[in-house]
Amino acid sequence: MNWSEMQPLLTQGTYDTLYMVLWSTLVTIVGGLPLGVLLVLTDKGGLLQNRSVNKVVGQIVNIGRSMPFIILLIWMIPVTTWVIGVLTPTPTYIGPTAMIVPLSVGAIPFFARLVETSVREVDHGLVEAAQAMGGGIPTIVWKVLLPQALPSLISGLTTTVIALIGYSALAGAVGGGGLGTLAVTYGYQRFEGDFMLATVVVLVVLVTAIQLIGDGAVRLLARRGRAA
Repeated sequence: MNWSEMQPLLTQGTYDTLYMVLWSTLVTIVGGLPLGVLLVLTDKGGLLQNRSVNKVVGQIVNIGRSMPFIILLIWMIPVTTWVIGVLTPTPTYIGPTAMIVPLSVGAIPFFARLVETSVREVDHGLVEAAQAMGGGIPTIVWKVLLPQALPSLISGLTTTVIALIGYSALAGAVGGGGLGTLAVTYGYQRFEGDFMLATVVVLVVLVTAIQLIGDGAVRLLARRGRAA
């Protein structure tokens, strides 16, 4: 297969991969951020200390993190089909849109633990100072915990996005679309070595670009924090 034949396929595959990763990232932030904060708030000594809630949420997160993505992907086929059927006229468990469901479910617990670690690093003295000034829990979360943990949160989000790219490539094995499907269809089933190499190069470029952007954002935020 020559470049003129590969180029449109790679372009579409890259677009599908970015589409899956972008929407999965947004859902992961919406789901994982509050979960991670809740784990900190309900832990021993937390502002909402509740060991029962903390154990239940922690166990759910642990189960989600421990399940291999390929197993989760297959196990969630009925759920994915139902969700896509609610959101679109055509219920399905294959294609880039359908893959957003298992990708998000797989990434939310992963990101939640990174959020928990980041928020725990915030100086407790700042929290006590906010409490002394009459700040409620929402104020402390939005004005103290999250802003102070932001560089670490961005670093964790970068790691999560890179993991999602890997998940999306794995989803290609079951018809998820994107670069993973191209690698399986042309690189593995048709023994197109050049196509497989091109797919790997594109994935490496994507991961490298995201890592550089994430590292740059962390450094910028860290400098601003020191300047403040």
